Amino acid sequence: MSQKKVYEDAGFGVRVPRGSKPALVVIDFSYGFTDPRYPTASDADAQIVVTNSLIAVAREKSVPVIFSVIAFNTAEVDTLAWLRKAQGMKALVEGSHLVEIDARLHRLPDDAVVVKKGASAFFGTNLAAHLAGVGIDTTILTGATTSGCVRASAVDAVQSGFNVLVVADACADRAAPPHEAALYDIDQKYGDVIQSADVLSYLNGL
Repeated sequence: MSQKKVYEDAGFGVRVPRGSKPALVVIDFSYGFTDPRYPTASDADAQIVVTNSLIAVAREKSVPVIFSVIAFNTAEVDTLAWLRKAQGMKALVEGSHLVEIDARLHRLPDDAVVVKKGASAFFGTNLAAHLAGVGIDTTILTGATTSGCVRASAVDAVQSGFNVLVVADACADRAAPPHEAALYDIDQKYGDVIQSADVLSYLNGL
């Protein structure tokens, strides 16, 4: 039996609704994840260009654009359990260049920025409350890394009651296998993995 058939028979992979009140959430496109000079980063040049195209249409349609960054204070780097496993992340210290949102992104001063301590943009933050407060029903996710923070955010977004769309060509990772595996897993169980052209069509149709 094919892998696709196994998932279909189990009832996975059903398409999710495209709501009338989406928000664009740009996950961790800070220099620590976008500047290859840093070991925690990957080449996200193409994904940033795609994300900016989504941001432009989101602005036209009055769709909220929200950014997230990981930033630790010095007291946390030796105490958080996650950093015992992923020790390279200890460099993401508050006030450093690594936690600044990449200047190539078309961010406005009044865009919300969620500062997080874990993989998910929802865990331990007010993101879900913020989205619910403005009536959001659908989250459009881009960012880095696909297999880490994007996947974790997709899981928590759907568990928080939002429809989830993950933009495959706007997500970056350090290697192709985890990127592809994460997208497959998300698409089967947590949200729809789609291309930016589909998102632009969705947004333009609002």
